Amino acid sequence: MAADCIFCKIIAGEIPADVVAESEHTIAFRDINPKAPVHVLVVPKVHEPDAAALASAEPAIAAELLAQTRVVASQEGYEDYNLVFNTGAEAGQTVFHAHVHVLAGVDVSKLFLA
Repeated sequence: MAADCIFCKIIAGEIPADVVAESEHTIAFRDINPKAPVHVLVVPKVHEPDAAALASAEPAIAAELLAQTRVVASQEGYEDYNLVFNTGAEAGQTVFHAHVHVLAGVDVSKLFLA
């Protein structure tokens, strides 16, 4: 855990969050600035700066992270959803703890493919 990381503080219970799912190695909570009707972050409980670092350091946890996205989408009532990983400040990453955005209820792929 990183002492100055907001996601580490959420995992430790030091900062409240609207938790929607939790597994042994992940926690999922609603984004405080949603971009879609469903906008949930799935976060590994281990601190790695981004998804690529997580995949290299903890491939089993990276796989669990992806599996949890389906759990979250399903319990929110969606079979179709988008996943967004931001890696690096220039790509929009603002919290440097690996996480994936689960977005549903709007086709965000049109934003990227237009």
